[in-house]
Amino acid sequence: MRRLFPVTDQTPPADVREDREWSLDELADAYAYPAAVPQEGGADRPHAWLRANMVSSLDGAAQHDGRSQPISSDTDMRIFGTLRGLADAVVVGAETVRLEGYRPARARAAFGERRAAAGQGPAPAIAVVSASLDLDFSLPLFTQPLVPTLVLTGAAAAPDRIREAEKAGAEVVVAGDGPGVEPARAVRALAERGLVRLLTEGGPRMLGQFAAAGVLDELCLTVSPMMTVGDAQRIAGGPVLADPARFALASVLEEGGFLFTRYRRV
Repeated sequence: MRRLFPVTDQTPPADVREDREWSLDELADAYAYPAAVPQEGGADRPHAWLRANMVSSLDGAAQHDGRSQPISSDTDMRIFGTLRGLADAVVVGAETVRLEGYRPARARAAFGERRAAAGQGPAPAIAVVSASLDLDFSLPLFTQPLVPTLVLTGAAAAPDRIREAEKAGAEVVVAGDGPGVEPARAVRALAERGLVRLLTEGGPRMLGQFAAAGVLDELCLTVSPMMTVGDAQRIAGGPVLADPARFALASVLEEGGFLFTRYRRV
């Protein structure tokens, strides 16, 4: 990490601002979840903090050739790993699971003491959002996770697919009255299981749904110094909001032309 542009009321120490690579501990401190989650909206607001981590090219593409990796970088992946190392659960859409070849989260020694002190398990749970449950339940994500994988779906999900998921070892969580998942109910259901530090890594359609529902608290957005042109998806998709959701800049990091931004919901 080469530079930090402080935009909060806490200026980082000089040795952190200097031209050197940050340690994982320093990154974890910079991206720490709030010590206390503000409660807004009464009972409708779950006791959890949901942040998203996405990457975008200069021309707004969230993917190149269907995957995010080509517009990422080594430092972006270090931050990706740090955000996972801090989370109780990683929430991801079924399409992203299929396209990105998702595997179970692994325990990392670098975050072991920090997770133990926070009362967390050795690795975050993966929570897959799927209405159809059109997933390959023979994959290691379901059969070999360090902690059981969760599948979030609606009450109208096909019973045979639910049985397949449970047979593979996944925990099925109903978070919607119809075929799909309702974002606020999904966040609440995870919070009720003690999973309050939430991270979503996409895809764009799911992120759009969570943002539209008003349950996205924070966006960690990497701006890649690349242009892809084409017609790739943006980081969030779905119907236009009547009133744009406003976020405030919390911090910016820079390395090799990549900007690692962090925004919090106003």
